[in-house]
Amino acid sequence: MSFNIYLVEDDPNLNKILKYYLTNQGWKVRSFLNGKDAEKEIVNPPDLWILDIMLPDIDGYQLIKSIKDKYPNLPVIFISARDADMDRVIGLEFGSDDYLAKPFLPRELVIRTKNILNRVYGDSNDLEEIQLQTYKISKKSRSVWENDEIIELTNKEFSLLELFLKNNNTALSRDEILDQVWGDDYFGSDRVVDDLVRRLRSKMSKLNIETIYGFGYRMNEI
Repeated sequence: MSFNIYLVEDDPNLNKILKYYLTNQGWKVRSFLNGKDAEKEIVNPPDLWILDIMLPDIDGYQLIKSIKDKYPNLPVIFISARDADMDRVIGLEFGSDDYLAKPFLPRELVIRTKNILNRVYGDSNDLEEIQLQTYKISKKSRSVWENDEIIELTNKEFSLLELFLKNNNTALSRDEILDQVWGDDYFGSDRVVDDLVRRLRSKMSKLNIETIYGFGYRMNEI
């Protein structure tokens, strides 16, 4: 699902990096370098805010107060390089849903963002349509599009894709994939898994499917 996210971070380089990682999830990200510009958009709420506490004009505390006064249930993630314990406590008092202390890995922000979106709006694995990077995936029709062009997947290829989506960032052994895609009554070499993964990679080259040598595979969204 394509969620709308507002990112407020005054460091241009970090702003650009975080926006890239968040956008890569298929989310629509609007970024701001100061609090005043972000404050003007409170009346046009996103699905989630990500706020840096220390900004050059107004701080994140003022922003979250204005956001929560108008939309008390709108999720907010705080990020800060200041006193972690104090900012965490104050952020929670103002209604933040999560907190990240700098420095942090962009991937951690992605994971925390995803967890909050799933909790507030529902797990994307249960949605009939999923936006993953540039791919639109329909579980109902078992089909995939990229830029309005359909990607022809066989039934087995789609079943493998669906398995990876349900087990994102989780290592799956060849035997587990065999059981889930072919069924537990399949008798044959587990090398059919390698061939199926190769075909899926070929058709959906932007998927980050990692080979775990001697074990199996893992799909990472980053």
